[in-house]
Amino acid sequence: MQSLYYFILVPMVYVAFAVFIIGTCIRLISIFKAPAHPTSLQIYPEKKGKFLAALFDAFLFPTIRRHKPVLWVFLIVFHIGLLLLFIGHLELIWDMPVFQIIPHEPFLGKGFLGLILGICLLYFLFRRFLSPVKELSVPEDYYLLILLFLIVIFGSEMDWARRIYFYEELTVDDYRDYFISLLVLKPELPDGIIFSGHAFMLVPHAFFANLFLIFFPFSQSMHSFLSLPINKLRRG
Repeated sequence: MQSLYYFILVPMVYVAFAVFIIGTCIRLISIFKAPAHPTSLQIYPEKKGKFLAALFDAFLFPTIRRHKPVLWVFLIVFHIGLLLLFIGHLELIWDMPVFQIIPHEPFLGKGFLGLILGICLLYFLFRRFLSPVKELSVPEDYYLLILLFLIVIFGSEMDWARRIYFYEELTVDDYRDYFISLLVLKPELPDGIIFSGHAFMLVPHAFFANLFLIFFPFSQSMHSFLSLPINKLRRG
């Protein structure tokens, strides 16, 4: 069992990040080297502050807000949640006083963040079983949403176990030692990870996260890197 834990938490992590970085770079290079579109993608009439307008379009989804306000609410909440999760993972690696304006323990949200993200993902998933979204969906859409849901649930369970059931044998220091050892290419699994009851939640969390990173460059999720450039083209 320890060998399986080590494989998922060390070699598979390196492979996943290598595929993610190399695959994403190759996809982006191929996209930007493609021939220019024969016609302009710009929308008219032009507005002042084109870059600010592109930022507004890329991050606030005004078209979705106008036509599908319920979906828009879930999208905004989901993306804010992803940002907070990213900050939480950074705080597991380094102390970041800039994020401690409101004192908190990693992660932000006191356990509710994972629940909120899980609800958002279930909404995104189940709406794909209804027309007309059902007819526009492909297997990849379901795969990505289920994968993200499993990542969120297993990650949240560790936080819930620590906060609600006082299951605190796996500490922030254990996480920090593990992450730093990976970054400096001297991987080490602290005893707090290998022999902790949290391992049965941490290992699936890492496994599904690895799968997501490996699949990301070949999926529609690449739109996250292209949203701003495409909206800039639309705004001129």
